[in-house]
Amino acid sequence: MNRSLLDRLVSVVGAILGVVLLAGAGLLFYAHGYVHGQVSDQLTQQQIVFPAAGSKGLTSLPPADQAAITPYAGQTMANGAQAEAFANHYIKVHLAEVAGGQTYSQVSAKSLANPSDQQLAGQVQTLFRGETLRGLLLNAYAFDTMATVALVGGWICLIAGAAMLVLAVLGFVHARRVAASTARPAPAEPLAVG
Repeated sequence: MNRSLLDRLVSVVGAILGVVLLAGAGLLFYAHGYVHGQVSDQLTQQQIVFPAAGSKGLTSLPPADQAAITPYAGQTMANGAQAEAFANHYIKVHLAEVAGGQTYSQVSAKSLANPSDQQLAGQVQTLFRGETLRGLLLNAYAFDTMATVALVGGWICLIAGAAMLVLAVLGFVHARRVAASTARPAPAEPLAVG
């Protein structure tokens, strides 16, 4: 196989790969925008507001949890990072206080065994609601994280696709140069002897 043909074949494959990568980049950017927008819209509609700076809701938290919540003090939740902080450093702390650190399933089992205990019934309701909200917020965080991964993947595909197209063009230019340099000169006319 001659070198010019090989360069053209490799360049065609590179160009196709470049176009596929650019299309993938577009889809990943769209996925990021869509998912991040949905998470932000849904969280904003819930109107969950972090405790204000210096408020008892914030200062009553353990130091590590307080440090995680303080950057968002007084803000309305609007992104996955905020949802994760609120779920793991605010709701989780308060749920641990409801029934001595027991989970919904543990307290629910006790309540079923003793249906007349109103205190257990109240703890069951509080834990169910709190753990449900916490789980929903952590799902929002997970989806927002996937949106961030899609954004990074989109940039990688965009850069790789552009590089592949540049390399394909360079391959076609090289194929043309190789073809021109290996072209055989036309045979010379025989000299007439006369």
